[in-house]
Formats: sequence, C-alpha cells, structure tokens
Amino acid sequence: MTNNSSLSVIPVIAIDGPSASGKGTVAQLVAEKLNFHYLDSGALYRIVAFAAYKNNIQWNAADKLGELAKSLKIQFNQNEIYLDGDRITEAVRSEEMSRGASEVAIHQPVRSALLDLQHSFRQAPGLVGDGRDMGSVIFKDAMLKIFLTASVQIRAERRYKQLMNKGLSANYEKILADLQSRDERDSQRSAAPLIQTADALLLETSECSIEQAVQFVLNAYQKHQ
Repeated sequence: MTNNSSLSVIPVIAIDGPSASGKGTVAQLVAEKLNFHYLDSGALYRIVAFAAYKNNIQWNAADKLGELAKSLKIQFNQNEIYLDGDRITEAVRSEEMSRGASEVAIHQPVRSALLDLQHSFRQAPGLVGDGRDMGSVIFKDAMLKIFLTASVQIRAERRYKQLMNKGLSANYEKILADLQSRDERDSQRSAAPLIQTADALLLETSECSIEQAVQFVLNAYQKHQ
C-alpha cells in the first residue's frame, strides 16, 4: 500500500501551482540538488490527452479516458517520455497537449487511474513532485509543501518567450487568454482543484529568478529537516 510505514518515511517535497508558473523547472532543479527522484505529474495528463487524441477519444469522455489511462504503459527516462515503447517527448510538450492535459485532468476516472502510478514515484532517498494536487491529494503527508505562483501576465510573457526561443510561432494575447481559462478550469474543477493548502508555503515568483526560487525551496527543506 502507498501509505504504509516504509513509504511514509521517504521524504516528499510537493510543489503545486498554476500553469506556466515555473514549478516544473524549480522542482527538477531541487530534485537534482538533493539527488531526489522527480515526478512531473502534468506530463501524465499530457500523455493521457495525447493517447486519447491518437485513439479518437474526446477529451470530455470521462469514463473512456479513465479506462484508457489504466491501460497506458508510460516510461520516463532522463528527460524523455515514452508511451508503449514509443518516444513522444515533443508531441506531449505541444501547446495543444498542454490544453488537453487541463481538459482531461478535470475527470475523476482519469485522476483515480493515475493515482497508483504517481505513488510509485515515491522512492528513496526522496521525491520532488510538481503539479496541481501534489500536496492536497497525492502526497498529503509531504514533509514540505510549496505553492508556487506568479501573475497570469508574467506567466503568459514567460510562455511567449519560451515558445519564441524555440523558434515556434506564438501570440501573447492568445497565450494570456488560454492561461486565464486554464486557471479558472483548474481552480474550479470538482476533482482535486488547484488550491494552496493551509500547510503550504507560498512562493510568488513574479519578481523572482529561477535560482532564487530553487534556493527558497532548499532553505525551507533544511528547516523542515
């Protein structure tokens, strides 16, 4: 079982926050600094959205999506993502699959199907997980919970620059509107809504560098130890 005594002693740092807040980058760097395992929970929902797209399953078909999620053979290797043995890293990182992830994540059958998979990432010496419900649902007993956020305008600007630097076409106003709709969907959904739990530390990164954010989390971890 996931919450038995042997697993509960393995430390978890849970970093939650809205889309494009930088939590993934921060979580991955913290994991590297501490030599912990890393869980990008958002990637799991991107994979479900991608698999649904490939199998002609609508992103609003909750029960079909739940069954699909149970059947997926997902593998993470370094920064690469594999589905049923096929490398799909770039495909699931697209803006379309990012939107799809937010849409499939509202469905309880999908979240339930992915629960055990997320728990399996909790391995010694520790885990850093980022997402929307790491601290509120998946790892309620996390030793450290961080709610990492930034203004939606700053997040849209960061996403715009990120896409432009990759040589991809991008429209700031479209990105801003998309993030605003995702924020509303993520915070108002009935299944594991995006919230800052009472025991989570707030990390506002609108005027904060990645290095400063990483150091904030590392300092908080040292205090919690």
